[in-house]
Amino acid sequence: MQKIKTALLSYGMSGKVFHAPFIHAHPGFELIGAWERSNKNIQNDYPGTKSYTSLEELLSDDIDLVIVNTPNITHFDYAKQALLADKHIIVEKPLTVRVSEGEELKKLAEQKGKLLCPYQNRRWNSDYKTVKRIIDNGCLGDIVEAEIRYDRYTPAFSYKKHKETGETGTGIVYDLGSHLIDQALQLFGTPNALFADIAIQRTGSLIDDYFELLLFYKSLRVRLKSGFFIRELIPGYMLFGKNGTFLKSRADVQEDDLLKGIKPTVANWGIEPESEQGLLHTEIEGKIIREKVATEKGDYMGYFEALYQSIANGKPLAVKAEESIEVVNIIEKTFESSRLKKVIEL
Repeated sequence: MQKIKTALLSYGMSGKVFHAPFIHAHPGFELIGAWERSNKNIQNDYPGTKSYTSLEELLSDDIDLVIVNTPNITHFDYAKQALLADKHIIVEKPLTVRVSEGEELKKLAEQKGKLLCPYQNRRWNSDYKTVKRIIDNGCLGDIVEAEIRYDRYTPAFSYKKHKETGETGTGIVYDLGSHLIDQALQLFGTPNALFADIAIQRTGSLIDDYFELLLFYKSLRVRLKSGFFIRELIPGYMLFGKNGTFLKSRADVQEDDLLKGIKPTVANWGIEPESEQGLLHTEIEGKIIREKVATEKGDYMGYFEALYQSIANGKPLAVKAEESIEVVNIIEKTFESSRLKKVIEL
């Protein structure tokens, strides 16, 4: 099996939790090391890896794949340097903070013959996969309304100071909104228009910490919402069709397990508790059904397996650059709509 030599551009929470465990566990990847600016931790967790002191040192090494998991505002510059150094790249969401930057990276990757793969791991969440299954099997009839939420109760400012600066790319729309918009586009396609309300609710905050985004389709309305003052969580997914309703909590266990140090190789990886099963209330062939439905298994390894197949065997990318560029386009239009307080045609 071909080994894809991989390095991270940081080894903080995202590197330690969302990337290194999967790169290390997948037989097709080899974790070479990470660029660590202050604390040197990767060698403690993965003996034999390297701790690079600069981006130049990392890019000059024998590396096939670079993971750009740094602050949003740096994605474009670091990804461009990695492509120019003839590396494949994973770029965390959002791909870039401007559409023009994403388009430039896509063009450069094509010119260099390298893969640009946005990191949209939440497509492999158990809750999202279950919602997609319900939509795909048509048991609700034509969907007329949907609401997708990503709520938290985190009134305190982040200890990660770069998240609270207020510069372009910070805030809840770029952060959690990137997941919600990506999922809406995957489930329902590109809308015809949108209207957005973005606000700052935490006293003294420099970043947006609340948003509501309404996506207009021909015969469907999709509402995306997120906030930092939701102590009692409500369903993360609410689907309303002409035949019935599906409600599902946002209950994927993978992030919590990774934070606890549980490895993705355990036998019961990605399995939600039965108590979090979604509620289906619909009519099928004249029979009214109201029941809990089994949840799909979550598996972020699916992202890395798909990427391996793309690099090693030329399979199509599971997450394409143009999809994430469209997410950034929606984000830009979201801020425009909120600023002008008007519906924006797409």
